[in-house]
Amino acid sequence: MGTAAAAALALTLTACGGGDDDADGGGDGDTPFIGVILPDSASSDRWETADRKYLEAAFEAAGVDYDIQNAQGSREDFQTIADQMLTKGVNVLVTVNLDSGTGATVIEKARSQGVATIDYDRLTEGGGADYYVSFDNEQVGVLQGQGLVDCLEGVENPLIAELNGSPTDNNATLFKNGYDSVLDPLYEDGTFTKGPDEWVPDWDNAQGGTLFEQMLTDTGTEIDGVLAANDGLAHAVITVLERNSLNGTVPVTGQDATVQGLQNILLGDQCMTVYKAVEKEANAAAELAVALANGEKPETDASVVDPVSGDEVASVLLDPVAVTAHNIQAVVDDGYVDAAELCADDFAALCDEHGIG
Repeated sequence: MGTAAAAALALTLTACGGGDDDADGGGDGDTPFIGVILPDSASSDRWETADRKYLEAAFEAAGVDYDIQNAQGSREDFQTIADQMLTKGVNVLVTVNLDSGTGATVIEKARSQGVATIDYDRLTEGGGADYYVSFDNEQVGVLQGQGLVDCLEGVENPLIAELNGSPTDNNATLFKNGYDSVLDPLYEDGTFTKGPDEWVPDWDNAQGGTLFEQMLTDTGTEIDGVLAANDGLAHAVITVLERNSLNGTVPVTGQDATVQGLQNILLGDQCMTVYKAVEKEANAAAELAVALANGEKPETDASVVDPVSGDEVASVLLDPVAVTAHNIQAVVDDGYVDAAELCADDFAALCDEHGIG
């Protein structure tokens, strides 16, 4: 675990029992048994390529039983998986909600059965989870906003389009709060011009592409910069720009440091992304979960206020990092992406050019 996460947690892991993935059965009764529900694999690659593997590794190292499942964007499946995990006897339930309504329902059911809960990556508004583990999501947005400003240096009065995440995801609201804190003053003083501003239901990349295509049409293809909330939406935007021979000339932001996003940066089609060290996030969540399963009540150095209930939620908040073509190697060095995959085929020369390997 990194220094920030370690400092944020005051607890000691107790490793006991076996660490097998126990998706088809419950724990053995003595070994802590932890359930994790991931949201989907369509909105971002990270849930399956990063979060799952890091959580599995952390639980294996702690010697606990665990069950990690993915709701694949289905609110019904999200609740069904939770019911199954509670029936199998999990001691702790870690969830990435699809929306706060279904998330809160699951948390309440867990609480009624004496099961501790952790909001992972996304806060469940009004949910009352015991803990929240994520990144400083407003800072993610600040990095995106400043990144777009940097990429537009020298462009006079650029017209900006904002393609936000899902309106039901509290993180998307926090991201927007962050980048609007950078962009709004520039709109107000006339340095930038505010253009179309749309939310994308469920972070759906196809819908994001459709929305951006309409934005481009409505503005007569005069958009000069795009604040896209993550790499998936950024790629949808780039695909539309490419059809209009505008890719590489209109800066586009992103988030998640996916292989596709980093490759788009190497191509010059995306100006930046935000790297969130998911391994540190997964380790922090796993450490909390194991401590809770062992009957401990860990203390954290941070908290966030639930915007619905007004309650403070004990939190671990990690620091995000802005990534451009100049520091992609840091993401590779961290083991988040594989250089062989990133630099495959046509990207080999681009990786060599930027010293990535």
